[in-house]
Amino acid sequence: MDFPRMHRIRQTIDTPKINSIKDTISKELSTLDLASLICPGARIAITAGSRGINHIDLILKTLIDILKKNKADPFIVPAMGSHGNGTAQGQIDILKSLNITQDTMGVPILSSMEVVQIGISSHGFPILVDKHAATADGVVVMNRIKLHTEFEGPIESGLMKMMAIGLGNHKGCFQVHKQTVNFGYSNVIPEIGATILDSIPVLFGVGIVENIYDETACIKTCLPDQFYETEALLLKKAKNYMARLPFDKIDILILDEMGKNISGTGMDTNVIGRIMFIGEKEPDTPKITRIVVLDLTEASHGNAIGIGLADFTTQKVISKLSIQAMATNAITAMTPEKARLPVSLDTDKKAIEAAFQTIGAVAPADARIVHIKNTLEMGTLNISHALMDEAKKRDGLMLLEDIGPMSFDNDNRLMPVRL
Repeated sequence: MDFPRMHRIRQTIDTPKINSIKDTISKELSTLDLASLICPGARIAITAGSRGINHIDLILKTLIDILKKNKADPFIVPAMGSHGNGTAQGQIDILKSLNITQDTMGVPILSSMEVVQIGISSHGFPILVDKHAATADGVVVMNRIKLHTEFEGPIESGLMKMMAIGLGNHKGCFQVHKQTVNFGYSNVIPEIGATILDSIPVLFGVGIVENIYDETACIKTCLPDQFYETEALLLKKAKNYMARLPFDKIDILILDEMGKNISGTGMDTNVIGRIMFIGEKEPDTPKITRIVVLDLTEASHGNAIGIGLADFTTQKVISKLSIQAMATNAITAMTPEKARLPVSLDTDKKAIEAAFQTIGAVAPADARIVHIKNTLEMGTLNISHALMDEAKKRDGLMLLEDIGPMSFDNDNRLMPVRL
């Protein structure tokens, strides 16, 4: 096959970036009057999720150190629903891959699947919260604010979701997702989040927004009665800063990797234009004919949920799968479709050739190809020659170099995107 000529481009978007994480968090916390919120010796639970939040270890450690200075006794609670195969040890392993351990943080990590019921939803389902968090003297809810992968609303993936789903552990996460199938995420998450706020001693929230270059753009703290309003404002920022593909029509999208640390669905549905969730409308753009996934991140621990959104993958990905971990996540999240396995072939080259063979009456040289590292890091990407005329007309796209024909190494592995 004569593969198309490729070009390396950079998305040049003017977005904010925080230069000092520690100074920003200290400044934000100084507005909360911690002395009035924390009694000496108070046991404070801090939520830690499974997403690949940039500087997550530094952000957590800074929060911990400031709480200690205010005479609190902090500890970390994994708040990731059913991730880590829905087990306490599995969630500790995920945190370890993010450099979050008892040694690096200097506080205990209390991981358990035990939950307590703190209420009943308007739809008649139990509202469950991690036992360690529910029995703490105070809770700090921390999460990245971003677009959700399965719905649109005033708030999506952030503080309220962290409480409703993350703190619910496996059982609570399952109860929430059962309701979303019939009543919608945009109704269920705010209701359950509000009930949790009223029922356990949440002290404050820490919302994080990242820019297109996967850099920390904003950190904002808020008191419990400000959660919804603050998260809604931060979500607007996140939408403005988020990474997007610069083209609406693509014949083949190639991803070097997917993974749970990148997105809850392995690859961000807002980027690829495929949602695959009952009751939710598919996006109008982008329109991508074929998606090829070449690898699974180690931080996913075998959970390739979202692989069902791809058309082709490699045996390398299949060999890394933990079917049990992926099944647990897919069943709990009510999305078995996202655990379906695409056509898998021996090598990158064979998987990509198969994609070219299934895009219809389009010659490889004329195909609109976009090659990215993953759906989180898209500041730099490779595009085929067929997209260059359009790229030159777009503001914010800069040509870095002509790569030449799409090339593979001696093991038929595609040369990865060089960020």
